[in-house]
Amino acid sequence: MLGIDFLGSQFWPLLILLCPLAAFVVQIFIGRFLPRKGDWVSLAAIGISLLISVACFAQVLIKKDPHFTAGFPSYQWLTAGMFTIKMGILFDNITAIMLVVVTLVSFLVHLYSVGYMHGDIRYSRFFAYLSLFSFSMIGLVLSNNLLSLYIFWELVGVSSYLLIGFWFEKVSAANACKKAFVTNRVGDFGFFLGILLIIFFLGKTEYGEVFNALKMSRPVDFTEGWLTFAGVCLFMGAVGKSAQFPLHVWLPDAMEGPTPVSALIHAATMVAAGVYMVTRLYPVFTPDALLVIAYVGGFTAIFAATIALVQNDIKRVLAYSTVSQLGYMVMGLGVGGYVAGFYHLWTHAFFKALLFLCSGSVIHALHSQDLRDMGGLWKKMPITFVAMTIGTLAISGFPPYFVSGFYSKDGILGATLALVMERPQHFVLAIFGFLGAAFTAFYMFRLIYMTFTGHPRDEHKYEHAHESPWTMTVPLMVLAVLSICSAGFFSGSEWFGDYVQKPESAVVMAHVPAGAHEAVAGSEAVHEGGHSTEHAAHQYAVILSILIVFISITLATLTYYHKFKKISAEKIAERLKPVYNLLYNKYYIDEIYEKFIIRPVVRFTKLCSRFDSGVIDGAVNGTAKATVFAAFATGQHDLKVIDGAVNGVAQTVIAAGKGAGMMQTGRIKNYFAWAVGGMVCILGLIYLLLLRR
Repeated sequence: MLGIDFLGSQFWPLLILLCPLAAFVVQIFIGRFLPRKGDWVSLAAIGISLLISVACFAQVLIKKDPHFTAGFPSYQWLTAGMFTIKMGILFDNITAIMLVVVTLVSFLVHLYSVGYMHGDIRYSRFFAYLSLFSFSMIGLVLSNNLLSLYIFWELVGVSSYLLIGFWFEKVSAANACKKAFVTNRVGDFGFFLGILLIIFFLGKTEYGEVFNALKMSRPVDFTEGWLTFAGVCLFMGAVGKSAQFPLHVWLPDAMEGPTPVSALIHAATMVAAGVYMVTRLYPVFTPDALLVIAYVGGFTAIFAATIALVQNDIKRVLAYSTVSQLGYMVMGLGVGGYVAGFYHLWTHAFFKALLFLCSGSVIHALHSQDLRDMGGLWKKMPITFVAMTIGTLAISGFPPYFVSGFYSKDGILGATLALVMERPQHFVLAIFGFLGAAFTAFYMFRLIYMTFTGHPRDEHKYEHAHESPWTMTVPLMVLAVLSICSAGFFSGSEWFGDYVQKPESAVVMAHVPAGAHEAVAGSEAVHEGGHSTEHAAHQYAVILSILIVFISITLATLTYYHKFKKISAEKIAERLKPVYNLLYNKYYIDEIYEKFIIRPVVRFTKLCSRFDSGVIDGAVNGTAKATVFAAFATGQHDLKVIDGAVNGVAQTVIAAGKGAGMMQTGRIKNYFAWAVGGMVCILGLIYLLLLRR
């Protein structure tokens, strides 16, 4: 298969994109009439996309060119004066890596869903939605310009809305999909504004043209302040899609969808879209914009990790874990760890998909998501136990070195330390990073111990628990292997860094004032950390991260592992009850939004509705009633007076005509009688006149 040149023609990337779309069309229209309700159509389509993606990725690796870009032409779509919109495909090393991540996770989720969703009344529709989601994500990855990126960005939002609310008969699922959709619209507004600013100032949409215009011929009025503002607006899209604070609230509720959806959304697909967008548009972000990105990501990482410490729903723990890990990725990109941040997206895709599918396996066996109903399941579900333990070691950044999460987290922490060593005033970023790592290891081993070790807390559910079918366990085993070997078989992130290199910042431009060049260059040096500073920071990060992970695992073991339990979590929660309640209730962010945003907005909309119905509609309806009355009065006047007068004249004429008709009988004797009578009347009149004289 590798004998085919998959990078020599647009046909193959287009086939990767169009296969899921074709599957969606088939499934949505005739899927329910096909054998097995057409699940094999969606599975085959994403399987073809995966095979081609892997083949393209292999050929990219063989080329060993960090600056490789396939020379696919763009096609003119719209033209308005001097402004032209072109559509095309961008296929480079980043595209190849993301395609493997998206198609592989999607394929495994499709396969897992065959067992998990078996018997669902809308089985074929579920696979149709999965195909639509895969098509949208692949299109987002292949886009070569800002407008097509935005189009597929919104398609991802629509398809995730359909998947999260798939069980729409559940009120919680219906509310969750609406919450996800509305929350993402807030971030997407900023994202679209950022795109419009770039188009307004540069008149370009293709990535390469935008980057070149910023470097070589940026308009004088597109100052660095405007560029920073545009970059922050673009990042707002990532805040929504990648669930960064304060728009993180939709992601934990998204678990109301089926567990395969949780894995698809929380692992490498929808939530990774924001991180991918920042990676792809990295040259656009100024140092100030990157600093904003770093602080938002760092705060999100520790904020979500503290919430995950006390949650009892297995999927909710993993959901807040996802928010925290996304914060790590964003912080890594913000501090200049371009390779480390994107590498963590790669490793996180596999171990987080693994963890969510393992949780789905547990839920499928136990019919419960509450950790307090679990315990001792390693005997009943050995494959799930081993797979989830591997995923936990990976996300915790546990050495030995072949566990992928160790490398990607170490790279982010090293980049953060490099920035802090150069600019100590940002030391809080290092605190965010290392405390987040400590909390991650603690809550993940808490989850493992409460789920699989000790004695069963619910004997009835434990007796009926069993290992999942092969369609569910095979994806677990594949992802477990990938959670280990995605580190590159003991080579860590070195192979990744050879193919993903930090692009030159577009803030080094002709129109930047002379003094600003030095500031920009200094900022770039800080972000790179300098070779010696970066090396030293990496060494410190390795030592500190290993130490922190072991301390956290030890504390989790002493607190939750039944054989070594020395610390009572219940007593600590009781002593620190205000803190515990604060974390358990997620800092009351949802309640704050409800009280200060949602309710005022609802009240305002109700007021607007009343104003509309009472004043606007009242005025309109009053005018209508007055018009109807005036029309009625006018009609009556026309009918009674005008028509009455006209009809009266007509009736008089008719009566006169009838009278004349009585005289005109056609008989001579009648005429003679009328003549005699007339003469008598005339003579009588003359006589009367003569008498008066």
